[in-house]
Amino acid sequence: AEFLGYLPVPKAFGENRMTQAYELIRGVNRFSRTKVAKKFGGVAKVAAGPKKAVKPAKYYDADDVSVPIASKKHIRNPTKLRASITPGTVLILLAGRFQGKRVVCLKQLSSGLLLVSGPFKVNGVPVRRVNQAYVIATSTKVDVSGVNTEKFDDAYFKKEKSASKKMTKEEFFSEDSKVGKLSEERKADQAALDDALVAKIEKVDQLKEYLGSRFSLSKNEFPHLLKF
Repeated sequence: AEFLGYLPVPKAFGENRMTQAYELIRGVNRFSRTKVAKKFGGVAKVAAGPKKAVKPAKYYDADDVSVPIASKKHIRNPTKLRASITPGTVLILLAGRFQGKRVVCLKQLSSGLLLVSGPFKVNGVPVRRVNQAYVIATSTKVDVSGVNTEKFDDAYFKKEKSASKKMTKEEFFSEDSKVGKLSEERKADQAALDDALVAKIEKVDQLKEYLGSRFSLSKNEFPHLLKF
């Protein structure tokens, strides 16, 4: 093929057709590449063949067979932990029932949530799971090297399904039905965890009072200007 400007033109179509694809100005051709390919010969598209007919089934089931629905779930990558959050970091809760409370981060669970505790004996926050998006990491650290947290995982916090039972009018308005009862096992686990944490906290001067106080902002204080 010979080049006229920047576009290749086949020889087979002669000089008359080649002279039609001249440059208007330097670098700008009269026809685009697509138009030149269509006008002077381009790659022919192969027509798609007829589709094969689908053979009908030879037999049908007597009963309807349930077909599983394609799931849209996909394997998610594990949640990346912020560099400022490590086991022992004191966190400030930003949402939920214990908003403004300071807690100690124990570890990250397999679900990506953080396992934290007040501890309960210091500020009333029991062992629980929180999302790292709703906490502020401070520069204060607590030594949690000797605290055993192997028992606490995501399955530990799953609620047991109770059998559906219709409540009577007296049961619905009774005080016992409104208050959730904590098992003795949970109470023992919380007490053992508190004893281990409090022993570490009392070794640091004024750390117990720091964890017992609630975080708040006074007038003319802005969170983006504070150094935690």
